[in-house]
Amino acid sequence: MRNIRGTALVPMLLCTALLLAACGGGSGRSPESPESTDSPNESTTAPTSPVGSPRPIGSPTPLPGTGGTGGTTAEAPVSLTVEFSADGTTPSSTWTLQCDGAEPREGSTVPDPAGACAVLADQGAAALAEPAAGLMCTQEIRGMQRAHVTGMVNGEAVDTSFSLTDGCQISRWERLTALLGPADGSL
Repeated sequence: MRNIRGTALVPMLLCTALLLAACGGGSGRSPESPESTDSPNESTTAPTSPVGSPRPIGSPTPLPGTGGTGGTTAEAPVSLTVEFSADGTTPSSTWTLQCDGAEPREGSTVPDPAGACAVLADQGAAALAEPAAGLMCTQEIRGMQRAHVTGMVNGEAVDTSFSLTDGCQISRWERLTALLGPADGSL
């Protein structure tokens, strides 16, 4: 009976060791990873994540050719286009926003470039995220206005729409009035 237990225990221990090795031993980094813990801008590769751990929305990623310094090339870390529709169907205005960190670049035409850049520097693309699925929202309409925002925020593509059609969407718009203008709709 003792030989059967010992024989089964060895393969079980080997399987466990292989699984732990495949998971990276919990460190989340491979030994050949070029990342340095000294400075987040020293690496030219994107951060690695443990298997199944996506990079959070809005976490900064250096743009190609910038060396992680942001703003050393003509492309801004934040470059957005906002198509605003007062009647909800036809675009009535098109605005642009380009930011280097919390500072707007010259020529940004959104309602409050400095305020929009500050929000995006603080929250990244997460500031533009849709409300969580299944979230209960008040059923109210504040106005017909719509906005469609496209572009890049710290290396992440953005393509999202805004409206004033329920409490969640109204709150989302109000957090971004610097980018979209006031949420003072008309019906």
